Amino acid sequence: MATRTDAPTRREQILKEAARLFAERGFHGVGVDEIGAAVGISGPGLYRHFAGKDAMLAELLVGISGRLLTGAKRRIAEADGSAGGARVDGGRGRRDSEALLDSLIEGHIDFALDDRPLITLHDRELDRLRDSDRKLVRQLQRQYVELWVEVLRGVYPALAEPAARSAVHSVFGLLNSTPHLGRPGSLPGRAATAELLHRMARGAFAAATGE
Repeated sequence: MATRTDAPTRREQILKEAARLFAERGFHGVGVDEIGAAVGISGPGLYRHFAGKDAMLAELLVGISGRLLTGAKRRIAEADGSAGGARVDGGRGRRDSEALLDSLIEGHIDFALDDRPLITLHDRELDRLRDSDRKLVRQLQRQYVELWVEVLRGVYPALAEPAARSAVHSVFGLLNSTPHLGRPGSLPGRAATAELLHRMARGAFAAATGE
């Protein structure tokens, strides 16, 4: 994710270039040789790392769903830990919940701005996964949504659970619109775009409650 600073492994380089090429030209429009050329190895050399393009696609889509979930769990654990065990009664104060909601939004914005090809891949190619991989993606995504629903209802307790879930899905749609915002050079800059997306997400959540 965006916070990683160490050099990527060859396997990660392959996945990054595969995601870019798949997003630009479609899964069937890209050959193994082209992916290999993008990272400086022969096409057959890719088989030392992956069984084929299907395996790359599965690792990309399952992987990002898992990383989003793991990142959200980490942010929640860190927030609860910094609150000094404030959840012994099973709940957070609204101020803590607001800070945690902001943190979750920031984490998803990092993904939406830095992993735009994966959003395109998910929209276009999810149905190409094996049933087991597709079900795993959906399972991870449901868990991710439910974490957000719990935090959102801590900020807006009057918001019913089904409405909170719908609001979370709607905000994901808003944040995941980044592949359609234009070329990176046409955006107002990463920091300004992140700030705009954050304001829009918070505004959408507040609108869901009528506040």
